[in-house]
Amino acid sequence: MLRRLDFVFFSAALLCLQIQLTDAQNNPSAYAPNVNVECPSTPLLRTFSTDNQSLNTLEQDYIQQKEAVSPQAWKAWLGNGSALGYNLSQFEAHFPRIAIAACGGGLRAALYDVGSLSGFDARNDSSVAAGTGGLLQVASYLSGLSGGSWAVGSLFFNDFPPMHDLVLGDSQSGLSGWELSTDLAAPAGDDLFNKDNQYYYGSLLWSVYAKADKGLDTNNFFTNDSSHGAGILWSNMPNIPAFANHSLPFPIIMADSRPIGSNLTTILANTATVYEITPFEFGSFDPGLQAMTNTSFIGTHLNNGQPPNATGCVQGFDQASFMIGTSASLFNQILDTVHNTLQSFDPGDSSGLLYVLERQLTEVRTRSNDVANWPNPFQSINSDTFHDSNSSWLDLIDGATNIENVPIGPLFVKARGIDVVVALDGSADTSFSWPNGTSMLFSQQRFQEVLSETHQAFPPIPETAADFLNTGASLRPTFFGCFPAQNPPEFPLVLYFPNAPPSNGDDPVTNTDTFKLSYTDIHTSLFLDQIQAVTRGGFVPNEKGADPNFGNCLQCAAIDRARYKVNPTVPRSSICSQCFQQYCYDQGNPPAASEIVGRTLAFKDPDPQGVSQVEGFLSKNKIALILGLVGLAVVTIASIFLIFEFSDSSRYFAILRGDMGHPEDKFDQTELFALR
Repeated sequence: MLRRLDFVFFSAALLCLQIQLTDAQNNPSAYAPNVNVECPSTPLLRTFSTDNQSLNTLEQDYIQQKEAVSPQAWKAWLGNGSALGYNLSQFEAHFPRIAIAACGGGLRAALYDVGSLSGFDARNDSSVAAGTGGLLQVASYLSGLSGGSWAVGSLFFNDFPPMHDLVLGDSQSGLSGWELSTDLAAPAGDDLFNKDNQYYYGSLLWSVYAKADKGLDTNNFFTNDSSHGAGILWSNMPNIPAFANHSLPFPIIMADSRPIGSNLTTILANTATVYEITPFEFGSFDPGLQAMTNTSFIGTHLNNGQPPNATGCVQGFDQASFMIGTSASLFNQILDTVHNTLQSFDPGDSSGLLYVLERQLTEVRTRSNDVANWPNPFQSINSDTFHDSNSSWLDLIDGATNIENVPIGPLFVKARGIDVVVALDGSADTSFSWPNGTSMLFSQQRFQEVLSETHQAFPPIPETAADFLNTGASLRPTFFGCFPAQNPPEFPLVLYFPNAPPSNGDDPVTNTDTFKLSYTDIHTSLFLDQIQAVTRGGFVPNEKGADPNFGNCLQCAAIDRARYKVNPTVPRSSICSQCFQQYCYDQGNPPAASEIVGRTLAFKDPDPQGVSQVEGFLSKNKIALILGLVGLAVVTIASIFLIFEFSDSSRYFAILRGDMGHPEDKFDQTELFALR
C-alpha cells in the first residue's frame, strides 16, 4: 500500500528550473530544513481586515521601485504615444499597474505561459516588431499556479534569460534548458530496474529521508539532478540579480487548501481558502483568514501567532521545489487508492511513479497521502471564519483544484490596486483540449459569492462556457471590462489570451494533454513559435491570418486605464476606439464565433516518434519505397556477383559478419536500491 503521495508529482518543476547550484546546494541532504532555530524578535504573523487591508512593506517597496523605472519601459514600448492617438506625456505618473496571470495545466501550460511571455518580451525582436514586445517590461505583478508556477519559478531562479534559452538552453551561457525530452517518471527509460533509474530514485529518497529525520512530514519530487535543487529557498529570491534590479514583475504563486480531515478528491467549494506564496509572505487575503506569515519561517508551528518557544522556529522549509510542488499537485484528483493506479497517466509513467513510491517510500513518516503537508502558522486565528483554525496542519493542493486555472485572484486584491490583468489561459476544457472560459467563470462566481468585500469586482464576461465558444472569445484575444460605468473604474480591464489554433490555418501543436510528460526538442521549439505567433497576431474578422494592427491594439488596452487617472479624463482616441470595437466584449452586442474562420482544431503531432512515425512515413512514400527497394535489389545482386567474381568470398563474409556485430550494454541488477 502506498504510504506517500504528497510529494506532489508536478514539483518535477526543478527539472524545468535547471538551477545553477552552489556547493552547499549540491548536497541532497540540504533539502532538510533547519529546526530549533532562534525565532526573530519581530512578529512572524500579521493579520488585517477588510477595512484595513494592507500589503507587506517589502512587497510595497518592490512595486514602488519597479514602477519608479517603468516610465522608461512605457516610452520604449509606446514611443511618444502618437501611433495610438495620445500624447504619452499626459500620462506621466499615471501609468496603469499591470499584472500577468500564468495558468496551470502541466508542461503544456508551462510552455504556453513562457511562449506567451516571449510574445510580450521587449528583448524579442519579432515581438517588438509586432508591437507586443514591451508588455512584460511594464508589468508589476506575475502570478502562477500549477504548471504556471513552474514558469514563474524557472524565470526567476534562472535570472530572467530570454524565453527560448530558458526552455531550449543556450550553450554560450551554459543554460541547459528544461530538457523536456527527458521523461519525468523514468528518465533512463521504461525499464524501472535500469541502474540509472535506480540511482535517480535513490537520490530523491536521500533528500526525503533527510527531511524526515528532522521530524517534519516529507514531500518528494522528481528532477534530473542528483540534488534536485536542495537548498534553494523561495525566500532567497530577492538575492537574484533580476529581482534585485526589478527587471521582473513581483512573483506570486498560488495553492488551494483542502479542509483538514475531509480527504476530498473532488472539486473544492469556492469557500475553500486560497493561499498565495511570495518571496516575503505566505497566507491569504480571503475574508475567512486575512493573515500572512514570514516566508523565511514557514514550517514553524505557530499558535495564535506565537512559536512554541524562543528557539522553536524552522527555516529552510521554503525549498523552491516544494513551493512550486505545493502549487502543482494533482494527486488528490487522480490517485485511485483502491486500485493503486494513477488516472490519466501513460501506463509506463504511472508504473514508474507507483513503483518508486510503493517500494522505496515506506520508511518515511507521513500524514495525508495526496497533499502537501504544511505546519499551520494560522492556528487559533479567526476561529469563527477560518476552517483550519483548530488544526496544527494545512493540507495544501494544486492551485486549480477549485477550477480557477488562471491565477487572477491575488491580482484583484484591493490593496494591490491593479488596473489591467493579462489572463493567460492554456486550459484543456474542450474535446480538442482548448480553453472554453471555465476558469474565468469559476473565478467570477467566487468573486461574487466570497470575495466581494476584499477584492475588486469582476468585469462582465460571457455567462457560460457555451457563450465563450459561441462568441469566439475562446479562439482569440478578448478584452473584458472595456466600458466601466464609473471613475475610478469598478473593475480592472482583463485582457484574455486563450491558447488557440494558428490564425493561418496551420495544424496546431499546442493543445496537448495535461499529463504529457515529455516533449521532443522539435515539438518544444514549434510549440513556442506557434504560441508567440498567436500571442502577437490577434485576429481579423472573417479572414484568415494575423491582424497587422494587433500590436497597437494591445498597447491601447495596456494604457487605457491611464485615461481615468488624469483630470480631466482623456477621451479614448479614435485609433484605440476602433481597436476596442474589434477586441472588446460588449454584453449588449456580443461578437460571434462565425467571425473567426480557417482554424484547425485537431492536434497534429509535429514530431511523431516510434511506430506512428514509421507508419506515417510508409503511407506517404509507398511508390518511392517500392521503386527504391526494386533498385536496391538489382544493385545488391550485381554487387554480390562482382564480389564473388573478383574477391575471396570467405573473406568477404567474415568481414561482413564483423561489421554487423554490435556489443550490447549490460546492467548489473545487483546495484538496485543502491541509494536507499
